[in-house]
Amino acid sequence: MSCLICGSLAYDTISDYPGRFADHILPDRIHALNVAFDIPTLRREFGGCAGNIAYTLRMLGGEPVVLGTLGRDGGDYEARLDALGIARTHIQVAHDLYTAQAHIMTDRDNNQITAFHPGAMSRSHLRPVPALAGLRLGIIAPDARQAMLDHAAQLAAAGVDFVFDPGQALGLFDADDLRLFVAQATWAVFNDYEAAVVLKRLQLDAAQLARQLRGLVITRGAEGCDVWADGACTRIEGLAAAQVVDPTGCGDAFRGALLWALERGWSLLDSCRLGNVLGACKIACAGPQNHIITADAALAAMRLAYGAAESVSG
Repeated sequence: MSCLICGSLAYDTISDYPGRFADHILPDRIHALNVAFDIPTLRREFGGCAGNIAYTLRMLGGEPVVLGTLGRDGGDYEARLDALGIARTHIQVAHDLYTAQAHIMTDRDNNQITAFHPGAMSRSHLRPVPALAGLRLGIIAPDARQAMLDHAAQLAAAGVDFVFDPGQALGLFDADDLRLFVAQATWAVFNDYEAAVVLKRLQLDAAQLARQLRGLVITRGAEGCDVWADGACTRIEGLAAAQVVDPTGCGDAFRGALLWALERGWSLLDSCRLGNVLGACKIACAGPQNHIITADAALAAMRLAYGAAESVSG
């Protein structure tokens, strides 16, 4: 069964700042901010939320179908997807634009400052959700505003269960937009900051929002995640990573594992446990698409950390 990943494809330019941003930002001068950070490292990675999610899903043996857009400089990314065995039948190329670019700087406390140029992503709405035999699951990951609105409506109209994951695109949507997404989605996944924003805009608490969905997940980094399902909230503790190298893409790794497990009919709780395993795996690697893990290894790590799970067979 294929899983449709609707979202961004981008190149990430990533740098690490060995100090703390907070040491150079004066709260009483924030209205006149003028700072520069000396960054000793610089690398370019394949990224974008759809690309990152599809990568982890593929590592676990899933069959992701990416719905997104590359630019005229996207040849390397096309070759990358081919090498991974990820179909690009539904990826369009805007030859007059550059592929979306994210410039990400991370300090020693894992705080991040990101500048993002959407480029070809602004055309994502021109490619509709395809009619795929056997498609039963999808995700609306961060993308251009119109693409997210259109693709969510198209998945809902087709009767396809999907995860709503606005991520850093959350600022594109007002309360009415968010109510529409929630009405169409099956599950929603936010980090704790995003959840606070959504709840404030909708004037709801988490329990009230969760009742409008089959499940609500609020991730909390190293602390794990809160999972709302069947009228109850369960805290799933996080896993200690072998080492903390780079947080970029950890949320996407979590979501890739979540989708893989949901495809197989796992409970939301067990799906999120597996998500925690992949998040801990990813943070130990530089870049959002360089962690290596098999489904067997991920399941073994999950059992070691959380014990037996009713959803998991084999």
